[in-house]
Amino acid sequence: MATRGAAAAASTIWKHRRNPSLRSLSNHFNPNFNHRIIPTGFKYQVRAIQGTSTDPVITPLKNRDEPKPQNWKIKMLYDGDCPLCMREVNMLMERNEKHGTIKFVDISSNDYSPEDNQGLDYKTVMGQIHAIQSDGNVVTGVEAFRRLYEEVGLGWVYTITKFEPIGKLADVVYDVWAKYRLQVTGRPSLEAILEARKKDKVETCGESKDCKI
Repeated sequence: MATRGAAAAASTIWKHRRNPSLRSLSNHFNPNFNHRIIPTGFKYQVRAIQGTSTDPVITPLKNRDEPKPQNWKIKMLYDGDCPLCMREVNMLMERNEKHGTIKFVDISSNDYSPEDNQGLDYKTVMGQIHAIQSDGNVVTGVEAFRRLYEEVGLGWVYTITKFEPIGKLADVVYDVWAKYRLQVTGRPSLEAILEARKKDKVETCGESKDCKI
């Protein structure tokens, strides 16, 4: 019974929609009936969100490592693989932050270029401390340290070495240190270091003809 009743109701509704006279009849019995056809389409409007994004704008930071003007007065060639040497180099670097008159060049770097440093090759510079003044003059040994210390306000440390016989004695002591510093610091001999660097260069360069060994 319920099924037949539902079918009869559905049939009546269908006839009502197909027959205009039935729609008029509906209007007669129900004056408030609105038979206006609702246009097809979206029932709700979708409004685009306008305005600027709420995400913060990221402004690139200024490079803090911008190169400083080339105003150095002396260049220090140092062995970056020497642990005891680096203590002194680090001290000079810290002092040089205020003065900016020393340019530091690590000869242990694969990028070290003798052509950029008065033709001084790795083996020569490993023999003793070398410094190059801005006019191209090369100084070595205690004299190099004296010039470097003067540039960072510590010239008084080596003032006494300007007088004899203290100067000659200081040179002798330094020469002994320079000769045995590799052994003292537990490193291989200079010949072994040179061979290792050459092998490393060959492996790094490969078949490149532009790479210098």
